[in-house]
Amino acid sequence: MSITQKKRFTPDDIKEVFQVNYLASFIINHRLKEKLKQQKNTRIILVNSEGHRFAIAGLKTDDLCWKRQHYTGLKGYGSAKTAQLLSMFKFSLYFQNSGTTINAMHPGDVKTGMGENNGRIYKFFKHLLINPTAKTPLVSAQALYYLGVSEDVKGISGKFFNFTTEEIPAPHALDQIAAEKLWQKSLEMGGLQ
Repeated sequence: MSITQKKRFTPDDIKEVFQVNYLASFIINHRLKEKLKQQKNTRIILVNSEGHRFAIAGLKTDDLCWKRQHYTGLKGYGSAKTAQLLSMFKFSLYFQNSGTTINAMHPGDVKTGMGENNGRIYKFFKHLLINPTAKTPLVSAQALYYLGVSEDVKGISGKFFNFTTEEIPAPHALDQIAAEKLWQKSLEMGGLQ
């Protein structure tokens, strides 16, 4: 996962945060979707975030690279995680009745190096406010493991979990019209057409 306060682009002119937090997993899952579907007992777990709620205005599918919108790190990150949820619902429909499931999980505030590239002020507040209460990566790993193997969630697909508790995503992450537009844009951006 990546969060940057500055608007940075990859060599193929895609917003870095969008590519790392959304497009990469979309491309992988799309390329493997037939193989995954044939396995009949596969669980895909997307590492998502409660940060999808930062994209209050929803996902601007006509400006995924933030050329016309005012960019902030939280809005960019929130948009990427919203995109991940929107595509998860589309993948879930594709995998329906196949034995393959796809869900998303918020791993909590984890003490990692994420965001350490954002300058002194960001790092100061991260170390002051977030790190003291952040969990170890082991706690999140245990939740991921549970979602990956537990009989309690077998057959459940297209859901968002906060650790292991199912939650309803923000309304903008449930927008089916945006999901359709995003799917088409993602195919174009990922060179999958």
